[in-house]
Amino acid sequence: MCGIAGFIDRERSSDSAEQLIEGMCKAIRHRGPDDQGVWVGDGVALGMRRLAIIDLAGGHQPIFNEEQNILIVFNGEIYNYRELRQQLQQCGHVFQTTSDTEAIVHAYEEYGDDCVKHLRGMFTFAIWDRKRRRLLAARDRFGKKPLNYYWDGQRLIFGSEIKSLLEAGIPREVNHFALDEYLAYLCVPAPNTLFKGVFKLPAAHILIYEDGHISTKRYWELSFAPSCQDDEATAIERSQALL
Repeated sequence: MCGIAGFIDRERSSDSAEQLIEGMCKAIRHRGPDDQGVWVGDGVALGMRRLAIIDLAGGHQPIFNEEQNILIVFNGEIYNYRELRQQLQQCGHVFQTTSDTEAIVHAYEEYGDDCVKHLRGMFTFAIWDRKRRRLLAARDRFGKKPLNYYWDGQRLIFGSEIKSLLEAGIPREVNHFALDEYLAYLCVPAPNTLFKGVFKLPAAHILIYEDGHISTKRYWELSFAPSCQDDEATAIERSQALL
């Protein structure tokens, strides 16, 4: 299953940051019992609990680019990573592992924020660009993999599960609007959660932290425009054959 966690907090000391990211990862150990990786620097911490599936030996995270100035933590699976890897190698990128995670790092180098448009799979990830002091986080098109975040204008805290965010000491206040939604729908639709100030990154969205500000943007939308030109009898025949 795997899980990620991380934060940006310029005021926190390195020792305190290491202690916090370890606690955030420990809170989601059940998501990834095989391995843990953390990185702390630049007032940023990234962590990951891993359930090893692809590249068992070389898939330890965070994973870096060639220059070690871009790193990623990732939860999910990229189905087209082999084809993407070949395309990126043809563009001159050098791979150190055979993991699908590394394909995302080099795709970000090549395509920037549009890297998500080249990915087929289920995923959430967070990329820290050390040169630009910029974070890119993303969630897959249908939101199969979760990503929650808290932003108070100074600190950005995120993770696969809210229990990781609670390790950072965020307010434990009930979001009464979300509670109304739950009682009406038996779920809490994105972007709300039952915790005030904590939000789900919606499906098919990216989150960007840059220059002390955050923003979110949709990168894909399912089209409902009619695409079938068959008459009714032909459409029924084709549907039965497909089923």
